[in-house]
Amino acid sequence: MTPMRYPTGTEDELEKAIEAASLAIRRGRLVVMPTDTVYGIGADAFEAAAVQRLLDAKGRGRDMPPPVLVSASTTLDALAVNVPGWARALVAEFWPGPLTVVCHQQTSLQWDLGETRGTVAIRMPDDDIALAVLERTGPLAVSSANITGRPAALDADEAETMLGDSVAVIIDGGRTPGSDPSTIVDATGDQGRILRQGALTLEELNDVLEPLGAALTDEG
Repeated sequence: MTPMRYPTGTEDELEKAIEAASLAIRRGRLVVMPTDTVYGIGADAFEAAAVQRLLDAKGRGRDMPPPVLVSASTTLDALAVNVPGWARALVAEFWPGPLTVVCHQQTSLQWDLGETRGTVAIRMPDDDIALAVLERTGPLAVSSANITGRPAALDADEAETMLGDSVAVIIDGGRTPGSDPSTIVDATGDQGRILRQGALTLEELNDVLEPLGAALTDEG
């Protein structure tokens, strides 16, 4: 399958790209779009078959469930429960941005992201194109646009080379501003911890938490 590729240089082109991606998502297809970190491959988070296609495209197993991207911080409480106050402080400071927070998921959610063990990783990206798509589609399962084991795509060409046979739409938003992925923080235990170092450092996160008398540890 050859994906439809959409430039975003003008307002009309951007609108066509966002609408095409939204339609593809509603049809259970996969899309590639830019984010504030690297390019992502996305699927409807609430369609299990689409999420499985995403995992298959990347060559990942169900033991590596994708994060969920949202268009507003208020969506956090629709997807997660028992979010600690210190995690909310980080969200308030760094969303939209390169912070992914792993929380206990709402038990009422009808989705299958893989072997999540009752958790969900949530992020609000700081990218106008990604946010515009998310506003129309709702939460999307989104992982970095690459085959597992290879570097994440930083532009549409790299994404198409690796994933073009698996996706319906590619939004070309130019090269991403950074190559570092989001920093992943585990907010499911008594002690917050960093699961993956990324664009945000431990020091930056703990600077926000220090006034609260909290601090993260670095698993790595």
